[in-house]
Amino acid sequence: MAQPLVKKDDDRDDEAEYSPFLGIEKGAVLQEARVFNDPQLDPRRCSQVITKLLYLLNQGDSFTKVEATEVFFSVTKLFQSKDLGLRRMVYLIIKELSPSADEVIIVTSSLMKDMNSKTDMYRANAIRVLCRITDGTLLTQIERYLKQAIVDKNPVVASAALVSGIHLLQTNPVIVRRRRNEVQEAVQSRAALVQFHALALLQQIRQNDRLAVSKLVTSLTRGSVRSPLAQCLLIRYTSQVIRESSTQTGDRPFYDFLESCLRHKAEMVIFEAARAITELSGVTSRELTPAITVLQLFLSSSKPVLRFAAVRTLNKVAMTHPMAVTNCNIDMESLISDQNRSIATLAITTLLKTGNESSVDRLMKQITNFMSDIADEFKIVVVEAIRSLCLKFPLKYRSLMNFLSNILREEGGFEYKKAIVDSIVILIRDIPEAKESGLLHLCEFIEDCEFTYLSTQILHFLGIEGPKTTDPSKYIRYIYNRVHLENATVRAAAVSTLAKFGAMVDALKPRIFVLLRRCIFDSDDEVRDRATLYLNTLGGDGEVVETDKEVKTFLFGDLDIPLVNLETSLKNYEPSEEPFDIHSVPKEVKSQPLVEKKAPGKKPAGLGAPPVGPPSTVDAYERLLSSIPEFSNFGKLFKSSAPVELTEAETEYAVNVVKHIFDRHVVFQYNCTNTIPEQLLENVSVIVDASEADEFAEVASKPLRSLPYDTPGQTFVAFEKPEGITAVGKFTNMLRFIVKEVDPSTGEAEEDGVEDEYQLEDLEVVAADFMMKVGVSNFRNAWESMGEDFERVDEYGLGPRESLAEAVSAVINLLGMQPCEGTEVVATNSRSHTCLLSGVSLGNVKVLVRLQFGIEGTRDVAMKLSVRSEDEAIGDAIHEIVSCS
Repeated sequence: MAQPLVKKDDDRDDEAEYSPFLGIEKGAVLQEARVFNDPQLDPRRCSQVITKLLYLLNQGDSFTKVEATEVFFSVTKLFQSKDLGLRRMVYLIIKELSPSADEVIIVTSSLMKDMNSKTDMYRANAIRVLCRITDGTLLTQIERYLKQAIVDKNPVVASAALVSGIHLLQTNPVIVRRRRNEVQEAVQSRAALVQFHALALLQQIRQNDRLAVSKLVTSLTRGSVRSPLAQCLLIRYTSQVIRESSTQTGDRPFYDFLESCLRHKAEMVIFEAARAITELSGVTSRELTPAITVLQLFLSSSKPVLRFAAVRTLNKVAMTHPMAVTNCNIDMESLISDQNRSIATLAITTLLKTGNESSVDRLMKQITNFMSDIADEFKIVVVEAIRSLCLKFPLKYRSLMNFLSNILREEGGFEYKKAIVDSIVILIRDIPEAKESGLLHLCEFIEDCEFTYLSTQILHFLGIEGPKTTDPSKYIRYIYNRVHLENATVRAAAVSTLAKFGAMVDALKPRIFVLLRRCIFDSDDEVRDRATLYLNTLGGDGEVVETDKEVKTFLFGDLDIPLVNLETSLKNYEPSEEPFDIHSVPKEVKSQPLVEKKAPGKKPAGLGAPPVGPPSTVDAYERLLSSIPEFSNFGKLFKSSAPVELTEAETEYAVNVVKHIFDRHVVFQYNCTNTIPEQLLENVSVIVDASEADEFAEVASKPLRSLPYDTPGQTFVAFEKPEGITAVGKFTNMLRFIVKEVDPSTGEAEEDGVEDEYQLEDLEVVAADFMMKVGVSNFRNAWESMGEDFERVDEYGLGPRESLAEAVSAVINLLGMQPCEGTEVVATNSRSHTCLLSGVSLGNVKVLVRLQFGIEGTRDVAMKLSVRSEDEAIGDAIHEIVSCS
């Protein structure tokens, strides 16, 4: 494989790294893959091309079904080569491509031949690949070979069979459990790695049987485990048995084993045993002592990994048993100057947890020099530890508060400064004596704060705590300086803080009124509006009186309404004689639509990559509907369709409709646009005839008050349907409105209007409206995990079709599900095709569909439909949809 190159520029002192994969493109690599078809294979060249293909897959590039199939068939020709390096690359690419069941047959014979080869490397890798790509049927045929491989004399082959068994246990547990005797024999192997893998597999086979696991631990703790890795696993399983046992009080039957492992010759075993003892529930000081002693020895080790592991474990122990760790304080103090900053940070935070009141000042001096040498992420850990120490020893608040204020003035990022500010705020709230000095430290910080968020938060906190101090007037200068020197956001926050001082301290009201009147001339609308609001609220134009209780509630009370709901309701409020009612705003925070979770920044690779679609607009629709009182009690929105046009292009009125699907309701949102400049439409509504939709009953409607020229508006009609049922029907729509003529010169509309109607296209609610497209990254795994309990299979004739692709597209559109792994693409002139679909039905029920198509010479298409679902009724419903279409 190609190695990263490092090139040094003669004109520069620094070194730049260059990747051999820089700038490679999928199309170019696929062209290079043609070398696999050469009569005379070049192993080195082929290995380089496979390396590039693997790089593309691991970087998130996905191959279409056609591309992956072509690459797969080309790679199978490389089995002709006897080059060991190339053969290993072939195994890797086959595993990454994850071929379909039809394609696996092509390589099965080659892999089985390699599995019986005299070359151990071939045998081990062939086992890994076969167990990765084959299904249960083939595994049954090769089960005998896999059993023999587990007890093979070659440790590489045995480990490969055991690791494959660990993976297969998730998909074919029955086959793996039949190898229990061979795995039990492998646990006694002299090869360290074989024993490790065998123990891991044996525990997973027995993991659901607590008694069997306990017997396994009991038999192995007698000294039959030689591998350090296996010994570490055994320690973990022993800890699990101790945790799960409810009768083990007093002497623990396995504690002696854990303690004996502290004298093992392997450092990893010693540490694992020490960590296991410290994590025992209800562990006593006597039981902790030998583990702490071992960890103390590791603190002075020459290996950084041991020092880090020991200090991190002691850091956790210090949270629950600080006195048990005090004997290690001298050793940890020497680690403050450790070159590894992670070790130094953990040592500092552990000392802060275990130190006594007399050692605080000495620790602060050491930390002051230490803070400048570490990154912000470590500084945050130290700040949090200092905050805990201050709460533990409140009499030391002065020195600790001064330390926090000093580091607050130093350079640092947002998260670091936020951690310091949060710590000071918590100390102010929990230690009354620290309030005034802490508030002054915060006031000094906002004089030179570069973070708008922190400035506004501090101002808000000042507005709450400042008026309660003995001399609130000393904070006014700091607050008003923000009105002159900061951006609009901070200025607005400062105005609100001044108003709070005026509301709480009557003696300051005259000065506050003067400052607020100056803010009325600010350049920003928000600042001016706030100043005007607070002057009127506090009575700034009259005499100074005590602030009403309602005013204080307005200024200091919490808003119990989600801001997004309030914003949506205000946008949809139509001016009228009735004022806006804040109590009509929904208080429920709507949940997100069901989507498959993906790791950030990662994309599925290979054949399992789902197509990338546009972002869903369900959130916006859900916020809109929740703001309308008539629909707010319909529950969670399941799905919103794409807009369906109900008028032709270039007509006088443009109308489209969006279908919103709830569990018991369907809401039609008619988006209307008036394209005639000389007309104003009022009282716009859509009259819906549901005579051809028997299962629907109209329950609510919301007309549109006014529709000016070229200004979109919405009118709604809601229908009730049986709960959880895929109800379909046809709806006739008539647009009804009052039209008023508009004077082009003045833009004013006439007072009198004429009632008119406009016929719209019919609308259908189909089965696909009740299915949400949700892809899966690996269809085969999802299909197997769904199980056969609710599988429904049947065959259908689709009649004559133009092509196989047209039939596939028609069925996909009929079901409204998400094609997986690029199977919506049909190869040209193909006579058969398999399409994989996934989705979520109404009620959040997962559904998987496998479609197998075939076309005859007469262009008649036959289809085999297999459905697996979490609900049997959903599978029946999908078959009914296909049979009735």
